[in-house]
Amino acid sequence: MPAAVMTRFETGLSDAARATEAALDRFLGAAPESGEATRPARLVEAMRYAALGPGKRLRPFLLIQSAGLFGAPPAAAVAAGAALECIHAYSLVHDDLPAMDDDDIRRGRPTVHRAFDEATAILAGDALLTLAFDILGRLDAPDRVRADLVVALARAAGAGGMVGGQVLDMTPGTPWDEASLRRMQAMKTGALFVYAAEAGAILGAASADDRVRLRRFGTHFGAAFQLADDLDDAEKDEAAGRPSLATLLGVEPARRLLAAEADAASGCLDPFGDSAAALVGAARFVARVS
Repeated sequence: MPAAVMTRFETGLSDAARATEAALDRFLGAAPESGEATRPARLVEAMRYAALGPGKRLRPFLLIQSAGLFGAPPAAAVAAGAALECIHAYSLVHDDLPAMDDDDIRRGRPTVHRAFDEATAILAGDALLTLAFDILGRLDAPDRVRADLVVALARAAGAGGMVGGQVLDMTPGTPWDEASLRRMQAMKTGALFVYAAEAGAILGAASADDRVRLRRFGTHFGAAFQLADDLDDAEKDEAAGRPSLATLLGVEPARRLLAAEADAASGCLDPFGDSAAALVGAARFVARVS
């Protein structure tokens, strides 16, 4: 990867993380907003623990960078990125619950239901989910833009996207093949990456063709991200009998597919030239670290 592209990616990721965390800190304040009676301290503490914990903020980075391609207002892009991070954080809280993956540790510290309790974790996840749409509903943006962002996020996160993918992943006795695995992963993991890429185009009032380009970028990026994750966990997944593309196809074919998906993601951005260098760097980074 050219050093300049890598630098643009690293700088953009760091800047997006700082901006997103500052926005989340504001949105997750203790004082109630207009129309709220009060914010229970324990609930807010659990929400902050979930949303402000360790993480790269890759999804907000993609949204902020894609918005920048079309001259969208930076403050609106950061707020939309914070809304997306609320969805991601809630999904992790619920994934870790005993009824789901039953994990005690995430990113080196206790999961929310271990740090607090199971009921508080469920409710913190619920509150983060609804906060995401609260944030989008009060964006400083035209009504049509806000509506498009809300609908797109609901569909990416809901029954036909992330949640539906989780259900498919948990369905016992599924006869997994490459097509069914890729469909499940595109929903469970990929849908929020597609949203992140397209949301920036929505904020920037991009043309229909450019929105399609960003959706395609997000689709290929999400596939590459999942393949990299599968490769990292190949030995563990194989020992546990969990299906993944790395265990189904084999490590080397999965590596080749990862490279192809990263190339395809980068190719979607060719019309934007150097303006998309940080996004190209993100796709190359996903492939490089696998």
